[in-house]
Amino acid sequence: MDRYTVISADCHAGADLYDYRPYLESRYHGEFDAWAASYVHPFRDLRREDANRNWDEAVRTEALDADGIAGEVVFPNTVPPFFPISGLITIVPSAAEFELRLAGLRAHNRWLAEWCANQPARRAGIGQLFMNDVDEAVADVHWIADHGLRGGALLPPIPPGAGIDQLHSPVYEPVWAACAERGVILNVHGGSGTPDLGMHAASLPLFVLEAGFYSHRPLWSLVMAGVFDRHPDLRLVLAESGVDWIPESLGAMDYIHSKMAKGNVGALPFANPLLLARAPSEYFATNCWVTASFMRRDDCLERSRIGVERIMWGSDFPHEEGTFPHSAEAIRHTFAGVPVAEAAAMLGGNAADLYGFDLAGLASNAACRGPRVGDVTAGLDVIPDSESLAFESRSGSVA
Repeated sequence: MDRYTVISADCHAGADLYDYRPYLESRYHGEFDAWAASYVHPFRDLRREDANRNWDEAVRTEALDADGIAGEVVFPNTVPPFFPISGLITIVPSAAEFELRLAGLRAHNRWLAEWCANQPARRAGIGQLFMNDVDEAVADVHWIADHGLRGGALLPPIPPGAGIDQLHSPVYEPVWAACAERGVILNVHGGSGTPDLGMHAASLPLFVLEAGFYSHRPLWSLVMAGVFDRHPDLRLVLAESGVDWIPESLGAMDYIHSKMAKGNVGALPFANPLLLARAPSEYFATNCWVTASFMRRDDCLERSRIGVERIMWGSDFPHEEGTFPHSAEAIRHTFAGVPVAEAAAMLGGNAADLYGFDLAGLASNAACRGPRVGDVTAGLDVIPDSESLAFESRSGSVA
């Protein structure tokens, strides 16, 4: 193998605002026109001249080819109809907003299925769910499976105060059952699930401080609620949620579960705790993966604490903190000296196995553009001028 076949397990795409209109049911067109006329994009990357990287076939293909990316798992990015902010930050809507937001979410799913079908070998699209109405969520799970979105479903973590049950509630059992039945992967992405922090001077730093915590909660919820006991084939991916927290978190869950098994949890006013068939950490080893977006060198050196077979690399294209257009350099920096088989698994093999990419089908692209094995092994001498977090250490300094 001369070059690695790279699959970014964390990329983002979506339609331009008005291009969602044809994918929206016609009865909502009037409301959409009024909403879109006054909408202002909240993110810099959607106001840039090159924002068309999110949807333009030629522009996007050229960018990913130049960056050495042969395949991509596609999370949402742009703003679907009636969303206050991007489709990625899936804040649970109020009851009054639910109908319109669900219609907008489904418009995005329709667009995404058609867009991914243009390059099916290279793209695994992730559809979206809302959990406000379990029957509607189950219907969307089946729609995602029926329309070839092999990336699965984006699960919106539910923040406190959302007005609906938290993810560990039994009310969502039909959703988990449908995902297991249809082979729909559940994905969680950092940045969603945080409470409404308001528009205050401290809101941004609080969001940054707390976003990781809220994106970690689905792992705790599904494991401790016994979801993987009941559905051993269900798969969960944690994307852009960090890596270093996982070993400590698994250890904490194991400790708590062992205390519960011995009856040593104190006289707290809760229902009788559920005792799992296995230790919580064992479910991570069989049912869970982590997408290490813009993976740092520090995290790669500690990969054995999580398990090489559980880790997938992501470029976070086209976000500013991602590795584009320096993915080759980021990969060389992060994976220097890593055994070839391990690097190949994290850079593409694990994502191919999980999301159903055909590595052989991507080989011709990788043979021309993928990072050279020898270059990655040798490492990187000079850090490029890049805003990517991949070149930082955990302390925030340049690694």
